[in-house]
Amino acid sequence: MHTVYSDGKRQPSEVAAGARAAGLDFIVSTDHNTSASHGVWGPLAGDDLLIVTGEEVTTRNGHWLALGLTPGRTIDWRYRSRDDRIDDAIRAVHAQRGLAVSAHLYCPWIGAEWKFGFDGLDATEVWTGPWGWDDEAAVSTWANRLAVAARHGGDWLPAMGNSDAHSPGDVIGLPHNVVRADRLDRDAVLAAIKAGRSWIAESSAVKLTLNATAGRRTAEIGERLRAHPTDPITVTLSVAGVPNGTVRLLTDQGQMFQTGLPGDGSGSITWRTTSQAAAFVRAEVRHPVSGGGAGGTTMGPVAGFGPMAALTNPIWINRL
Repeated sequence: MHTVYSDGKRQPSEVAAGARAAGLDFIVSTDHNTSASHGVWGPLAGDDLLIVTGEEVTTRNGHWLALGLTPGRTIDWRYRSRDDRIDDAIRAVHAQRGLAVSAHLYCPWIGAEWKFGFDGLDATEVWTGPWGWDDEAAVSTWANRLAVAARHGGDWLPAMGNSDAHSPGDVIGLPHNVVRADRLDRDAVLAAIKAGRSWIAESSAVKLTLNATAGRRTAEIGERLRAHPTDPITVTLSVAGVPNGTVRLLTDQGQMFQTGLPGDGSGSITWRTTSQAAAFVRAEVRHPVSGGGAGGTTMGPVAGFGPMAALTNPIWINRL
């Protein structure tokens, strides 16, 4: 999110108040190309709100997020993709135990569309502010990369969602990341994001759990479940807060299960698979095609689905 210290219209105190009102436990300060606000946040944080310092690195060929910077430190932004300088910039973030995250991959603004590839990144932003066509494209790109990781057995890139709120009209926390961390501090939260132990929600009204079980072994979002090729695997998804929504379960083969939620927005489903049939499973929860979702977005249908309400990172399924 952004403040008056870069191109935002809110004071840091207004951002902190908005984060608390949205039910957030943590935020990252990401003013563009500056650390000017870093020294302001201390009195605004508390046991109920962790505030992490960072930067949105606004290069000539795309923006990326440096999360968890040492207060007062900045990362250089004065280069293009063909200048071969981003690797050094990412190493500078990692030297501070921070994360590098590509932002709004398909943003149509000049210089904002992502052109650097994904090598060295810790996560990628697939949902930015109110749901739109660019988010559909970003999720598709990310999902294709998951399938490649499943095929080659390499590292995978977790997904994030961020509100990128600038002005009073921008909804703080639309969307935000729900992170399974051991404690509410900088290192625990960043480690969980890097591991993909997180899912994305449009608001704190949306609740979700996803797990997969094989015998006595259970895995949650971002974890790996080991099973023999023919072992039955039970996937369980519970959702609340999305009236008349659509639930989708997707694997490396694409969508494998779909069902609707009732008018009260709550439901629980089970789906069965094997490690031979699925290398991973992830979930999406969509609003009805005619629904507006949070923040007043009026995104039209894509392949018959309305705006996103929740999106998970995968549970990986490894063959024994």
